[in-house]
Amino acid sequence: MKKLFSLLISLILALNLSVKADEGMWMLPLLKKLNMGTMTELGLKLSAEEIYSINHSSIKDAIVIFGGGCTGEIVSDQGLLLTNHHCGYGRIQAHSSVEHNYLEDGFWAMSKEEELSNPGLGVTFLVKIQDVSEKINSALSDTMNEGERYRKIRDVGKEIEDAATEDNHYSARVQSFFGGNYFYLTVYETYKDVRFVGAPPSSIGKYGGDTDNWMWPRHTGDFSIFRVYSGPDGKPAEYSEDNIPLKPKHYLPVSLKGVEPDDFAMVLGYPGGTQRYITSYGIEELLQITHPNRIKIRGIRQELMMQDMKTSEKVRIQYSSKYSRSSNYWKFSIGQSESLKRLKIKQEKQKIEDKFSKWIADDPVRKEKYGESLDLIKNSIEGRADFQHSQQYLMECLLRGSEVVGAAMGGGTLLAALQEEDQEKTDKAIEQIKERMGSFFKNYNMPTDRKINKAMFRLFAENVDSKYHPDIYKTINSKFKGDYEKFVDKMFDNSIFVSEERMTEFLNNPKAKILEKDLVFQTANSILDKFRELRQKTSEFNMNLDKGRRLFIAGLLEMQKGGVFYPDANFTMRLTYGTVSGYDAKDAVWFNYYTTLEGVMEKEDPDNYEFIVDEKLKKLYEEKDYGRYADNDGYMPVCFLSNNDITGGNSGSPVLNGNGELIGLAFDGNWEAMSGDITFEKELQRCIVVDIRYVLFIMDKYAGAKNLIEEMDIKM
Repeated sequence: MKKLFSLLISLILALNLSVKADEGMWMLPLLKKLNMGTMTELGLKLSAEEIYSINHSSIKDAIVIFGGGCTGEIVSDQGLLLTNHHCGYGRIQAHSSVEHNYLEDGFWAMSKEEELSNPGLGVTFLVKIQDVSEKINSALSDTMNEGERYRKIRDVGKEIEDAATEDNHYSARVQSFFGGNYFYLTVYETYKDVRFVGAPPSSIGKYGGDTDNWMWPRHTGDFSIFRVYSGPDGKPAEYSEDNIPLKPKHYLPVSLKGVEPDDFAMVLGYPGGTQRYITSYGIEELLQITHPNRIKIRGIRQELMMQDMKTSEKVRIQYSSKYSRSSNYWKFSIGQSESLKRLKIKQEKQKIEDKFSKWIADDPVRKEKYGESLDLIKNSIEGRADFQHSQQYLMECLLRGSEVVGAAMGGGTLLAALQEEDQEKTDKAIEQIKERMGSFFKNYNMPTDRKINKAMFRLFAENVDSKYHPDIYKTINSKFKGDYEKFVDKMFDNSIFVSEERMTEFLNNPKAKILEKDLVFQTANSILDKFRELRQKTSEFNMNLDKGRRLFIAGLLEMQKGGVFYPDANFTMRLTYGTVSGYDAKDAVWFNYYTTLEGVMEKEDPDNYEFIVDEKLKKLYEEKDYGRYADNDGYMPVCFLSNNDITGGNSGSPVLNGNGELIGLAFDGNWEAMSGDITFEKELQRCIVVDIRYVLFIMDKYAGAKNLIEEMDIKM
């Protein structure tokens, strides 16, 4: 293993000059060795130490994990934070009501006293990244099976994590890279008092809605604003009125200079996951199972949600965030399927596999080390197909598709405590349920869930072999004669889980028998039992698949000397670099690199809620009242494109110029390159960015939030 690690580093170092400038999600500790030459040639004016340092303030100290799945950046010495509107959407929705509809009207705190707290929301700063491959790999041996290997990695990783967090308030995690061949320790610091400061109305922050999602040209002001607070001592603390705005180690200056074609652009953030080393067998699984299932199930569920959202403002507020979360990757699956087929990505992967197989066959040593890799991958993916299909339907239709079933799964702990007659455990379980109840019922509409349940229970039965059905389907067939509507009506008419009043009454006097007889609770347990059973059936296939992938990637690294190597994204901080650039979308279609406020007006459709234009924004446009935020040519910029390599998790990531100044927020990729998580398409793949000048224009001229503008270090 040590030899393989040394080989990897030497290979990457050798190819430094041949790396594509815009491809790759690069690890910060290796920038100086791998990337600085090319980045400097493209226009970077900073040193590697100014980007990533564990001893001094650097750009990485301004970048955070926002919540659980986005990126944000600190833009003032008072902890002011920018991220995407769609990243803050759940919090905006949580603060909204019919009386105070911040989704529709926007929200702006004109003083720190007006900022809104967000229980459960945290932001996480990276402290350091450390290579621990040698320590972990030295504890492994080729004689271990995958289970033994997992356990050893876990145990050694835990020792490393414990050492890193001893006598401090940090958290730490050891993660695998390159398919489990290398390992890095990441150390973090999390602040738990994050307050909502501002957001434009959805007519700006979500302009274009699902229609424009993943598309270019784009005219979306996709940003929201929060503030990080610390305890009086500057350290992380739970929410308190005594807390103070964070004094960050670093914050990003903001540039009003604008962008031109070929300008340097770099993105720092937390890309969630890519599959650049996926095989043709994995692509076949995506095309035959994962994407078709997601498209079909979510399409039906979203249509039912939207029917109710269109008829009730209350329901629209309750379900707006749920709908957006669902539809984002529903449309992604549509786009990626089209791209994989159109660009013949499966065939390209097969060529790599053929070359790999011939390379192995030429050397008995290589055949011994890597010969089983592709067979393991193929047999595992094909062997788990039925289980994978059934699990996905179970998850999408019944575990996620039914809100009330999901809520009932929290009752298991309470039932166990009641059966044990343990009052302390019972009180604790009741308190946990009460904590969840508030947010659940605030965003829950029982008639909508009832309607969706009827469709989802039927859809599951029609598309999954009966041998993979939860036992509750026997009840449906025997007691309800296969009538899903009657079954669901019975659940909803009698269950304690569909109503806050019923739940409160039950919790005031909880009885084990009430839970045991509750049909929703019975259904939830039945579904969960089947899910566990299916997961167990897939575990052996998954272990062999992991082994095959690990060997395949290790072999590729050895085979492709002079190739481009960087690890798949895994929600660790990465840097990508490239330039501002338009693109040829298809024959005779060239897309310019920027959009303007004029395009917002051209798309306006008063009869379509996705394309309604706010009257105040119209007036600013008509009067060309853009202040200092207009481009030198007089137009008001909205969005621009760069050829940076990004994926999910990069939402909200800062896009920086060569001086490390903020020029925009990354928020999307383009439709023509939806296969980008699997293969980077140099000529097609683009990062869609909201121009920081539009962000400041909305904050200043539209909202009048000059208090926020004054906090920032703005470079003209």
